[in-house]
Amino acid sequence: MAENLNNSTEPADVGEAVIPPHHSEWRRIARVFVRRKISLIGLIIVVILVICAIFAPFIATHDPLKTDLRDVHAPVSTKHFLGTDELGRDTYSRIVYGTRTSLTIGVIAVTSSGIVGMAMGMSAAYFGGLVFALIMRITDALMALPGLIIILLIAGLVGGGIVVVTFALAFGAIAPTCRMMCGQALHIKQNDYVLAGKAMGMGSVRMMVTQIFPNAFAPLLVGMTMAMGMVVLAEAGLSYLGIGIEPPTPSWGAMVNEGQAYILKNPLLSIVPGGAIMMMVFGFNMAGDGLRDAIDPTLRGAI
Repeated sequence: MAENLNNSTEPADVGEAVIPPHHSEWRRIARVFVRRKISLIGLIIVVILVICAIFAPFIATHDPLKTDLRDVHAPVSTKHFLGTDELGRDTYSRIVYGTRTSLTIGVIAVTSSGIVGMAMGMSAAYFGGLVFALIMRITDALMALPGLIIILLIAGLVGGGIVVVTFALAFGAIAPTCRMMCGQALHIKQNDYVLAGKAMGMGSVRMMVTQIFPNAFAPLLVGMTMAMGMVVLAEAGLSYLGIGIEPPTPSWGAMVNEGQAYILKNPLLSIVPGGAIMMMVFGFNMAGDGLRDAIDPTLRGAI
């Protein structure tokens, strides 16, 4: 009897399989993303810029539109951290509010183009036939012309302003999103769970929203993140050419253009907004690269 009791208290066999703790896919993605230091730096830059845009009234030290002709081209001081421009406006405050302008246009343009492009791509892949042919020919026609040419055409015909620039940038980004979504949906619709849903009588809209879209969203999120950098750069280019954001609204591209005439006298007028554009584009591109590497299982081992 004592021998049986001793045997019952022995530890489990060391060769017994141990089930590892379950971690969600998004938690694994976050862990891989954090390991890539350059991507983490990009994310930090993006977060800082978003904070500046949201809390611009509290971070800025002056009204970005207020002119003071008695204080033109003031040097860097405790009163004006980056000096003033040719109209006596505080450069630092205009940089801070320019962050809000760029991010607002970028978020609205990328989000709206993403919604339209994803709806078109899913419809083309799911229904096929005539719908697929029609939508793909439209996207082929849009992609045959460089996106910047389309944006310049729309902005040049209609004029500048935040609404027009946002619409032009969103319109130019629809075709790439549509083709990306179509490719993802064509692959996903062949899976067993989609075929089972069709056999059970699930409606087309419900099938696309509940089955196809969630499984195609991760690659699209990467594309939309990297598109933010391109949209910000395109907005700055339009404003630099004078057909983007209308003055006196602070815009980094317009500030670079305005500061060119005083590049020797006051180089900060062009260098600082140019550096801000570079940092925002760098931040979104690095964050998008890290997100792509974290989502794609084939790239995780290379990090």
